[in-house]
Formats: sequence, structure tokens, C-alpha cells
Amino acid sequence: MSRVSDNNAEDVEARTCKMKFQTEPTLPIYLKFTDVTYKVIIKGMTSCEERDILNGITGAVNPGEVLALMGPSGSGKTTLLNLLGGRLIQSTVGGSITYNDQPYSKFLKSRIGFVTQDDVLFPHLTVEETLMYAARLRLPKVLTRQQKEKRAVDVIYELGLERCQDTMIGGSFVRGVSGGERKRVCIGNEIIINPSLLFLDEPTSGLDSTTALRTIQTLQDIAEVGKTVITTIHQPSSRLFHKFDKLILLGKGSLLYFGKASEAIVYFSSIGCSPLIAMNPAEFLLDLANGNLTDISVPSELEDKVQMENSETETGNGKPPPAVVHEYLVEAYESRVADTEKKKLMAPLPLDDELKSKVSSSKRQWGASWWQQYCILFCRGIKERKHDYFSWLRITQVLSTAIILGLLWWQSDSKTIRGRQDQAGLLFFIAVFWGFFPVFTAIFTFPQERAMLGKERAADMYRLSAYFLARTTSDLPLDLILPVLFLLVVYFMAGLRLSASHFFLSMLTVFLCIVAAQGLGLAIGATLMDLKRATTLASVTVMTFMLAGGYFVKKVPVFISWIRYMSFNYHTYKLLLKVQYQDIMPTVNGIKTDSGLKEVGALVAMIFGYRFLAYLSLRKMQLHCEA
Repeated sequence: MSRVSDNNAEDVEARTCKMKFQTEPTLPIYLKFTDVTYKVIIKGMTSCEERDILNGITGAVNPGEVLALMGPSGSGKTTLLNLLGGRLIQSTVGGSITYNDQPYSKFLKSRIGFVTQDDVLFPHLTVEETLMYAARLRLPKVLTRQQKEKRAVDVIYELGLERCQDTMIGGSFVRGVSGGERKRVCIGNEIIINPSLLFLDEPTSGLDSTTALRTIQTLQDIAEVGKTVITTIHQPSSRLFHKFDKLILLGKGSLLYFGKASEAIVYFSSIGCSPLIAMNPAEFLLDLANGNLTDISVPSELEDKVQMENSETETGNGKPPPAVVHEYLVEAYESRVADTEKKKLMAPLPLDDELKSKVSSSKRQWGASWWQQYCILFCRGIKERKHDYFSWLRITQVLSTAIILGLLWWQSDSKTIRGRQDQAGLLFFIAVFWGFFPVFTAIFTFPQERAMLGKERAADMYRLSAYFLARTTSDLPLDLILPVLFLLVVYFMAGLRLSASHFFLSMLTVFLCIVAAQGLGLAIGATLMDLKRATTLASVTVMTFMLAGGYFVKKVPVFISWIRYMSFNYHTYKLLLKVQYQDIMPTVNGIKTDSGLKEVGALVAMIFGYRFLAYLSLRKMQLHCEA
């Protein structure tokens, strides 16, 4: 009996959360777009070619409505969605796009939710953690942490994710939530900010019909409380189609229909294109957009036009070719509907000047201070990557290498010349191993997170500087644990100098090498943003640094000797030798055993220099994306 009452209490709580979230007021935004065009410039070897992607698209959507963008693949749906959502701002864009009769401004980033076609999420975070971090980063500063986290819980209940809230998102190699749940998490990431405008790129792709219907029903519920929803849809079922308020049908970048979704069939019937059999409205419209009139009546005007032309232009079944059908549909819309719809867009909005002026503000609205952003991203980074750093494969790799080294250099003798040469070889290998290993780990950092960085920066979730520092410093605690285990095994098995000060100085030297090598990997990855090219460049660079490291070649020609001063292997090797033999011998292998301050200074300069180069590369990439 108590279990039943507990379940009833949970249901009441869930309904309360849902109702509270849905009725929350939001800034109403009326979206209008007139004669929108978009071109891409294709650069060839000797010439440049302009290609039209969108040709004069006009439409509007109001708060409380769901607008569907339909059309075959390559018709320009996603491009139009990106333009309306402010994701494409280029000189090749023409026409007018207004939000409450105002142009796009940075303020709108905090009022727009944008769900991309690909589910860009961290695989090792749970559903609850994903939404919690989004809430803490994106919700306004005026809310406390408890209020933000409560909003995240409300969204979990709103989208029916309470059963899987403690489950990892998952990915290619990690088992996680289902496809429908992933899509709802992506939607939750955006509606958590209570957006005025919600854009979705094919939210039903890869989902079964029932899950797709539930997703679209969620969008309808979101729109009903005063939000404006625009979604692309590829091939919806008939039940899904009837959930849409307005429809834009695109074909080859041209507008074939804009108006109420329920009146689309009536319009095409009025121009002579009627389905001859019972047909899903979406399939009928997509056939028309493709120029395919199979099981569709041929308009009399089109029949006359085709008969007047050469019979070679007809297909074998007597139907007009797709190009002729497309031209007819574009002309029919422009002559019968386009002017009427443009006049409707001229009507004044039911808004006062205050609401209109809010949209035109150019001031960005950050959800957290710089320090809060850093702390949140630091914690998120450690939670996401601890699974990779402490995988059995990586631990086995490091410990097995340490044990093999310890066995090969078992209790080496530092009192003889031969013993010192052997120890110098061990110290050089340590410098090379902990220079090579971090570089190839760090290379993957920014290329792998490029999609996530682009998505979150487009929504103004955080400053690039906060992300960069959090991303690079959150790796340090994880990166420095395995070297400690490595040195604990190698140092005592190899019989290196048994003194606490010498051991910890050796540890500090290895740490400096790791952080410097990491910086090089970050700089190469951020500059190239291509794993194949970055790995190739890193291989050549690390090999060069190793050869110039002072062990293989003692006397390097003057014209190329400058390379060794850029090599962290060289400075690490010299420092390790100085730590071991500073008070014993004046020189070892031709290297003076002085204080080592020059080498420390060189490694510190590399640590900051390489990271600064990586940050500039990321900043350049970000400016290029926004251009």
C-alpha cells in the first residue's frame, strides 16, 4: 500500500514539475524572413564558381506555432535553418531576417535553442550530469546554483527522462541510453534556458515511428506555451505531419509552398496536382518536390506545355521530366501565393516598442562569471576523461614499460664509467618516453572536441579563455598520476640515487617534461584540427627532438644545433643527469652538472609558449567560424 502511495506521490510531483516548467513566461519572438538567398563560392584550381543554395525564401512563424521545413535531400533545409538560427552570418546571404522586426543580435544567443542533427554529447556523463552542467553554464546569473539544478530536474521530468537520469549517455564504444532518449537529452539541453526560439535539425532521424511521434508531440507542447519552434523534417508519417502548424516545402533551393500545413494538399490540388491514390501527405509533397508525378495528376497547363515541346523531353511513362515539374511549381507559387504572403508580413506586430528593443540589444548575457565557468568546465572535464585516463590498457602500458626498464637496469652501478653510461641511457629513455606519450595524447584534445566546442560556443555557454584553461588544467591531475607510479617502480628497481630530495627533483623534472610535451601536442592539434596531418607532423617533430636530445649525437653541426634548444627531451635529459650527479661529478657525458636553472627556464617557457600558440589557433578558428 505504501509503495502505491509513493508512486502516486512521484506522479503528482512529476506533473507539478511539468506544469511549472511549461507555464513559465518567455519573451515572445515573431520570426519573419523575406527573399532569403544564399550562395556558396566553390574554388577550383583556376576559377571560382558561385552556386545558389537558396533562392528567395519567404515565410514567418509566430509564438505558439511549429513550422516544419520539408524537402528532399539537398534542397536547402538545413542551410535555411542555420540562417534563421543565426549560425550562418556571411556576405553571401541576401534578403531580410528579423526577430520582432529587429535584425539578429548577440542577445538572441541566450534566447535561441538549437538542436543539431548529430547528437553532440559527452559519452561518459550521465543524463542528469549533462543537464546539470548545461543549467549551471547557461541559466542567468541571478539564479542560485540550487535554482539552476532544480530547473534541470524539472526538464528531466518534462521530457520523461527520470528513468535513465543516472545512465551514461554512451557513444560508439560506451553502452548508454537509447536513440530516442539521446535526442530528448539534446532537446533538454536547449529548452533548459526557456528559449523563445527553438530550432531543430531533423529531430526524428533514426527514431522509430512511436518515438518520433513522442518527440514531435514534445515540440508541440513546447510551442503551446508561447515559444516559436522551427524544425526540419525529412519524411514524417501522416500522424507527424498533422502536428505541424505551418509548412515550408523546398525544392532545389526554391520555395514551392509556404502556409498552413493542413492546407498544403488543397493548394497543390488547386494547381492541378492531386494524389490519385490514398497517400501520406508528406510522401505526396516530397514526390512533388522531387518532380515525380507518379500516382499524381498532371496539371493541364503542364500537359499542354509538354505536348508542344519535342517528344524526347518526355519520360517513358508520359510524365513530364522533373525539371519541368519543378519550374512549373515555382512559377505557380510565385504567381498565386507569394505576393499575398509578402503582404501579410508587412502587417504590424502585436508588440510594444519595449519588447522589440529587447531583441536588438548587442550585449551578451553570460550565465556564469569567468571563474564559475572555469570551475564548472574543470569539474566536467575531469568527470568525462577519468574513464579514458584510468583504463586498464593505459595503466598496463605504463606499468609494464616501467617493470621492463627496472629489470633491464636492475640495481645499476653509478660508481663506474660503464654504469654511469648505462644510467644515462635510462634517463634519456625516461625523457623520451614522457615526451612522446603526452604529445600523442594531447593531439586528440581539440580535434575530437571541435563539434562540442562549436556547438557550445555558438550558444554562448562560456568564454573561449575559460574553456581553454579548464581543458588544459583538468588534464594535469590525471596526467601526473601515472608518471608517479612509473617512477616509483623504475627509480628504486634501477638503483638510482636513494635520497628523498633527488627522487622528488626527478619527479618534478618529469612533470615539467610532460606539461611541456602536452603543450606541443595541444598546439599542433589546435593549429591543424586534422588528426592525420597532426599525427604526421607530431611524429616528425618528436623524432627530431629525440635525435637532437644530446644522447645520440654529442657534436651537432652549428647550422642545425639550434634545434636541440627547442627540444624538451634535451632539457629534460640534462636536468635528470644534473639531479643524479650534481654533487658527485663535474661533468657527465659531456654535460656540466650545474644548477640547471637554464633548463628549468626553457621548459617553463615551452609550457606557456606552446599553450599560447594553441589558444591563438583556437581563437583564429572561432573568428573564422563567426565570419
